[in-house]
Amino acid sequence: MGNRHTRKKETTKKIPSLSILGSKTVRYPSTPDEARLEAFPNSYPERNYWITFDCPEFTSVCPVTGQPDFGKIIIQYIPDKLCLESKSLKLYLFSFRNYPAFHEDVTNRILSDIVRTIKPRQIIVRGEFRPRGGIAITVEVSYPEKSCGKSGR
Repeated sequence: MGNRHTRKKETTKKIPSLSILGSKTVRYPSTPDEARLEAFPNSYPERNYWITFDCPEFTSVCPVTGQPDFGKIIIQYIPDKLCLESKSLKLYLFSFRNYPAFHEDVTNRILSDIVRTIKPRQIIVRGEFRPRGGIAITVEVSYPEKSCGKSGR
């Protein structure tokens, strides 16, 4: 009698566009310019579905004071032909750790770099930054550009 619980041998698929995922060595980029976002083919390009990345440990540096800024980055997008690979995103976001930029610049830069990499049908990037001097800052940017509906413009 054979073993009913035998599993089929799992195989991994090599995707040429992915060099970070599965790599035995991890190189942490020191700036967003050095970082590389990677993508893989969307298996369901005929569908509209949302993918959300919730990144609660984001850090950057104030370009004026040099003090660290802490926040949360939320990325929501509807993929077209490509999906964003999460390990490359993790390393990309890490690259902002010592990068001097205002919250508005950081959030817009993240959106621009992702749009350039995967050309999503729609994307929203939201940066929720912890209070500095008693004021928390939230920046939300979307593509394609449309009114965010906050001010009635």
